[in-house]
Amino acid sequence: MERQASTMKRGVKRGGASLTGHHSGRGAGLTLVIGGGASGKSSKALELAGRSRPRMFVATGQSLDKEMAERIRRHQTERGAAWETAEVPMELAAWFEKHHGRYRVIVLDCMTLWLSNLLGSGVPHSDIPDRVNDLLSAIHRMRSRVIVVTNELGLGMVPFDPETRRFRDLAGHVNQQLARAADRVYFVVSGCSVQVK
Repeated sequence: MERQASTMKRGVKRGGASLTGHHSGRGAGLTLVIGGGASGKSSKALELAGRSRPRMFVATGQSLDKEMAERIRRHQTERGAAWETAEVPMELAAWFEKHHGRYRVIVLDCMTLWLSNLLGSGVPHSDIPDRVNDLLSAIHRMRSRVIVVTNELGLGMVPFDPETRRFRDLAGHVNQQLARAADRVYFVVSGCSVQVK
């Protein structure tokens, strides 16, 4: 945990991109949209994307059960045919590297599911900060505008079991890492948003 906190505080530089919020200027900018479950954060991300084309929606959710499959189908319908969709449950940095320069705007939704996917596949907690830095380096090399959606898990009661507390804390640290690297940050609650950075 100490290594993780140290990595996050340093604002590691990789590939010429400072991950503390002042990137090299080659990308078109990173926006972070954060909020609780069903807060309207995904809708805000799509609103911020505007009408730029070509556009891509990168989804980290997986249709592992009927409810999730229906949720994904409903969200795809709401986005409409103007959006291409890529399902990328884990290898986000590689996806961004591969699609460099192809899209004018990319919405990535969401980081919390990505984090859950990584941990579920056996990636240790201590490796997460470097995974996030790799992703941020890839994003900052893009010429696309990138809008990242993530969940705020820290506003409710303290979870009862230690594993859930550990996940909540890790998600909070990842969100701080993302916010430091972002050019703009929006917080969304009950369908209302405010720009906090």
